[in-house]
Formats: sequence, structure tokens, C-alpha cells
Amino acid sequence: MNEILKVKNVVKYYGSGSVVTKALDGISFTVNKGEFTAIMGASGSGKSTLLNVISTIDRVSAGEIYVEDNNIAEMKENQLSAFRRDKLGFIFQEYNLLDTLTVGENITLPLNLKGVSLSKTKQALEVISKELGVYDQLDKFPYELSGGQRQRVACARAIITSPAIVLADEPTGALDSKNSRILMQTFELMNKSLNSTILVVTHDAVVGSYADRVLFLKDGNIWSEVNRGDRDRKTMYREILSVMAALGGDADVR
Repeated sequence: MNEILKVKNVVKYYGSGSVVTKALDGISFTVNKGEFTAIMGASGSGKSTLLNVISTIDRVSAGEIYVEDNNIAEMKENQLSAFRRDKLGFIFQEYNLLDTLTVGENITLPLNLKGVSLSKTKQALEVISKELGVYDQLDKFPYELSGGQRQRVACARAIITSPAIVLADEPTGALDSKNSRILMQTFELMNKSLNSTILVVTHDAVVGSYADRVLFLKDGNIWSEVNRGDRDRKTMYREILSVMAALGGDADVR
């Protein structure tokens, strides 16, 4: 399998002078094309910092991060802007949809920013919206949708450009258990049917149980790893809870 993401000896410090915190401590791992990976760990383990440096929101203090063949640690800010637009898909806890745009306009916004032709944009919108079950909502506005529907719209927007990797930060944090389950089933669909490569940061063992593998962080490095293999989701869930208990973390048991 092709490596989409390679994190190599990444270190991240915060602060200065005598008050310095090492949030990431030489962390290394890879994510292959089409893989669904979850990052878990207790508060302060470094999982949010890790997502921030991969998503180019923050800069590493040392080390390298490759997305496909691009070392984002060496990119200048003007290069990063185009890189985020073309190579990364983002799914946030708070959706980040624009209420003044219709669902269809929200989904196609990344293509419009890239200058993709109207015919190709319409074609991509029809395919993605039908796959993710929001085709009938394209003319509505986000405030007319349920929380679960808004998150599916956010998913459609994230993958309509066929990014190298989709990054999700606590995507179920604002959803109830029913809509959380629907969203994770949408992630499964994105991953299995559309071959999207997904990296999600979560504290929720239910979310982690949908992934192909879960990396557990402690003190800014990988402490343990669970691979799905032939496990069903319930077995994966129990294994995650077991690791979180040993880790002393704050997994959300639902």
C-alpha cells in the first residue's frame, strides 16, 4: 500500500524560557492510502497538537511530516495555503458550514475556490451528495438540517476535492449517540466505498471502534496500538476500552 502520511521524529515545544512544554516527543508513524486511523489518548497526551501540525495549523519544532511526497514542515506559508486547499480535507466538531449558502453551495465551495468548471462541479456534487445521503437537501440551508445531516454535508465538502487525507477533530463531540453512530457509518462509507484516507482524533471509544487501527498517545508519543484485523466492531470497542483503562485515560464509554 502507498504511504499517504509519514510522520518522522516530530517534536513540538510550546512556551519559552524556563516554561517550556514538550507536547510531541519524537513521534513517528505512517498512514497508508485508504486507511482509517484513529488517534486516542488522555487529555494532554498530545493528540490535538499532533493533528494541528499535520493539518498545518501549527509548525513542528523538529522532524518531518510528509503528505504524499510533500514535506509540509519545509513549506512556506503561501505554499501551505494551496496545499491545504488541494491535499487536505477537514471535518470539524462545529461543522463550519456557512448559513448564508445552501447545502449544495457549501459542499462545492472548495471546488469553486479552485476554479473547477461548472459542469465538473455539478457532476462531483451529484456523485458525492448521493453517496452520503444529502442529495435531497442540496437546496436547503444548514440551519434547516439536523446535526447529523450537517455533519454529512461537512463530510461531503471535505472529500469533494478528492484530498490525499481527511482530518477530523472530535467529529462527534457535538452530536448525540444516534447522530454520532450515523456520522461514523458515513465515515465507514467514505472509507470503504470512496477509498478516503481518514485520520480522526477522538476521546470516544465508540468512534475509535470504527477505525482500521487506533494509535494511543501518552506524553507526546505512541504508547500502544490496536489493529482491527478480523475483529468485529464490538470486539474492537472492548479492546480499546481495555487499553484506555491501562493507559489511565478518559475514554467515553457509551
